Amino acid sequence: MKYASQRVAYWYFVCAMILFGVQIAAGALAGTVYVLPNTLSELMPFNIIRMIHTNALIVWLLMGFFGCAYYLVPEEAERDIESPLLAYIQLGLLMFGALAAVIGYTQGIHEGREFLEQPLWIKIAIVVVALIFLYNVSMTVLKGRRTAVTSVLLLGLWGIAVFWLFAFYAPGNLSLDKVYWWYIVHLWVEGVWELVMASVLAFLLIKMTGVDREVIEKWLYSIVGLALFSGLLGTGHHYYWIGAPGYWQWVGSIFSALEIAPFFAMVIFAFSMVFKGRKDHPNRAAMLWSLGCTVGAFFGAGVWGFLHTLSFVNYYTHGTQVTAAHGHLAFYGAYVMLNLALISYAMPYLRGKAPYHQTLNIISFWIMSGAMMVMTFALTFAGAVQVHLQRVMGMSYMDVQDEIAPFYWVRLGSGVLVLIAALMFLWSVFGPVRDRRVAAQRKAQTAVQPAE
Repeated sequence: MKYASQRVAYWYFVCAMILFGVQIAAGALAGTVYVLPNTLSELMPFNIIRMIHTNALIVWLLMGFFGCAYYLVPEEAERDIESPLLAYIQLGLLMFGALAAVIGYTQGIHEGREFLEQPLWIKIAIVVVALIFLYNVSMTVLKGRRTAVTSVLLLGLWGIAVFWLFAFYAPGNLSLDKVYWWYIVHLWVEGVWELVMASVLAFLLIKMTGVDREVIEKWLYSIVGLALFSGLLGTGHHYYWIGAPGYWQWVGSIFSALEIAPFFAMVIFAFSMVFKGRKDHPNRAAMLWSLGCTVGAFFGAGVWGFLHTLSFVNYYTHGTQVTAAHGHLAFYGAYVMLNLALISYAMPYLRGKAPYHQTLNIISFWIMSGAMMVMTFALTFAGAVQVHLQRVMGMSYMDVQDEIAPFYWVRLGSGVLVLIAALMFLWSVFGPVRDRRVAAQRKAQTAVQPAE
């Protein structure tokens, strides 16, 4: 850790991992309800469990992005954060809002728009938090060294804040509401979040591979161009069946098919930099999560997104378990793994230790990633059966759910493995670490003591 203010990132990572645990626990509970429908049916209805699962995911990923920014921006800008105090105030407000929202959901206090269920006062608080954050990182960058990494990161972070403003606009017409609703949901995860992802990966690869910065920056600009070119008009694949004009079926299909390009470019970019640079970085876990992030994003957001993004395919798959398969692997591959990569890289510096618990961290990577792939395949097969039985054969929804119940058991089992792997990861980065230097000194002192 080069700058004292980077310590702020530690507490963002701690809070993000708390909400990570809440999200996975809620997901496991939701998976249980799928196979045992009466589980906590009166105490915690399924719609509330799902609300907590999805909202905790969004908030902890954003909190992780904030932590990533507070860690990497000082190193890139070569100066301390503008105001660490404001950063801590921002964290307190964000954590309070997140916990208040969860408690409110359990009491039935929420709005009806999916992913935007937060009460109005929490939406306003999020705007305040975003303004504090953007002021802090923007002033840090403007007063320090400016690099491609911080430029792209700021573009992504400002985009997140700007598109969030559409959360306050809820027109009465349902079709119009969905048009602007997707400005947030799609243009976040398939637009500006990709800029954050690309910049953080570029930072990690610069630090771990030793490849010349100019080479990595050229790749970074290319990926950003592809992401914006395909992602903005790719929003059209959400407009197929909401009452929007028919030309969106062509626009959405063509540009959505191109959305796989930036993810494929990220895979080539990451592996090329590793092969070109050093391969012996001591933090093997961080390197593994970084490379795994590009592969997971390519398959989850790219391949699985492409599977059902063309309008004539989406006509049958829309709203089925195929969508759930894509959503789970895309979020995990692109953004969960990104945050876990930078946390794995930064925590040894933040704690003042050499890279530690590497084996446990790596095992958690393989268990979590393997379990997510099993979950994805189970949901994909469930969706294929659902499409055939429900939308081709004409069976009723509930009868089809009975037929695909075995796939839900597989999802639950894989979800439990994800939970176990997450606990392993948390222990690997936050668990106690024996100071090897002290241990070595004691061993050396013992070895030179004269025999009595």
